[in-house]
Amino acid sequence: MESHRPGHRLALPALATLVALASPVAARADGNPGYDRPGLGFAPAVLQAGDVSWEQGLPDASRDRKDGVTSTQYGADTLLRLGLGRSVELQLGGSPYNYLRQTGTGAHYRSHGRGDSTLGMKFALPASGAFSWGLLGNVEFTDGARDFRNPRRQYLFGADFNWQWSAHNTAALYLENVRSGGRDSHLLAANDGYALTPTLNGFIEIALQDDTDGGHGSRAGAGLAWMLTPHVQVDASARHRIGGHAPEWEAGLGVSAYFGH
Repeated sequence: MESHRPGHRLALPALATLVALASPVAARADGNPGYDRPGLGFAPAVLQAGDVSWEQGLPDASRDRKDGVTSTQYGADTLLRLGLGRSVELQLGGSPYNYLRQTGTGAHYRSHGRGDSTLGMKFALPASGAFSWGLLGNVEFTDGARDFRNPRRQYLFGADFNWQWSAHNTAALYLENVRSGGRDSHLLAANDGYALTPTLNGFIEIALQDDTDGGHGSRAGAGLAWMLTPHVQVDASARHRIGGHAPEWEAGLGVSAYFGH
């Protein structure tokens, strides 16, 4: 049977947040460096040696329409982070359950299964005053169910640059390159985050991208992250296509937990 896998998403499940860059001082004082969800990019800070965090989509979803067929996908995107010390952390990602529905022009297709697994390393580089930055590299394997795996192994390299303008306002720039099958796709995202209250943070973002087929697109979004406790965050976010090759809609609900010393 022909595969009905939806269009390739440039941002991988192992990717991240910029809203956590404005995390409350109380959480940071407790040793929590912030989370990599929601949003595009990642927090340019790593866990201390032996610390663990778990970030879970409840779910994350995307919708796209092509040639009269509407594809809607839901995924339980999961990211586990382990601090290794020396400004390095190990990341294990995946999507243990996905659901795909396609409708339109006589088509009616449904599928479910797990997605690909990712293995990555994040590095926090030396900060200077209000500026901090980090690097992320990972590999995405082709071990998911047929409708939810990439045709070839993918290699991601990302860099996140953060400027803390004030105690309440943070700006960030995220650059990403994904290589698969000898071709590269790119993503450039800009983000502005604001601490609305000591425990509630909001952000807006805009992104430009191109894919391995030469298509270009843009999208914009916003989100919120609420620190229930210094160790637990819940989030909600959404993005919409502005133009070109990009998912029509992306949205997500999630929870993240920090397990420190």
